[in-house]
Amino acid sequence: MKEITLGQFYPVESIVHRLDPRTKILGVMVIIALSFVAKTFLGLAVSLLFILIAGMLARVPFMKLFSSLKAIWFLLLFTFLLNCFFTKGDDIIFSWRFLTLTWDGLTRALFMALRLIVLIIGASLLTLTTSPIRLTDGIENLLSPLKKIGFPSHEIAMMMSIALRFIPILSEETDKIMKAQSARGAVFDRGNIFVRAKNLVSLLIPLLAGAFHRAIELANAMEARCYHGGEGRTRLKMLKMHACDAWAFVILALFIAALITDNLLISKLLPFLVG
Repeated sequence: MKEITLGQFYPVESIVHRLDPRTKILGVMVIIALSFVAKTFLGLAVSLLFILIAGMLARVPFMKLFSSLKAIWFLLLFTFLLNCFFTKGDDIIFSWRFLTLTWDGLTRALFMALRLIVLIIGASLLTLTTSPIRLTDGIENLLSPLKKIGFPSHEIAMMMSIALRFIPILSEETDKIMKAQSARGAVFDRGNIFVRAKNLVSLLIPLLAGAFHRAIELANAMEARCYHGGEGRTRLKMLKMHACDAWAFVILALFIAALITDNLLISKLLPFLVG
């Protein structure tokens, strides 16, 4: 749980940290959207390479960037196996009872696993390079045009920022509770799945109680400070685009063009390859 980087901020001086939060938010949204549009491994590989280059420019260690995958290894494994054995195809690799592994299933499983990796690493890079306050300001500014139709942009941005901020706090609290329960004789890493699920009750109850207690304390603190949403609020640092943001949008546009070109080439060449 301590390896979860989503919601954590890595404070160093870099060109990515200096980018406007709106630029980074839009960039990550575009990468995530295009990862769902990508039809080939080359498209996903370009997305992953784009994120890794941004991580290098942000001076974020690769081990810290990839450590979020440790928290979702079960989801990755489940997605991989589900696509492996339940995707139909002609070229059968392995068959046993109702389980059938085909080349199409293996290819689709690898593709979906790589897509999840791109999503998690992209989201982690956003929170690692953007402080919670600037992230909240960026989200609120992007949602501000929706205020004309009564959309609570400030409240939504605040809730998202608080949720991201609570991820590392709850992960640290989980680690503390697990150590305390282990000292009292609880075992979390032995036994079958039913035994482990039963032992997790001693972890989930105090964790949920602590989460509700923190939420109540936060609500009382905001009420004591007369918090009434975004009406009349000012900011210490105003959001402002710079030359580096313009270059970031140019690079992002080239990235979008590369993925669109890859999809168009595949859609045109695939009938000839199949034929």
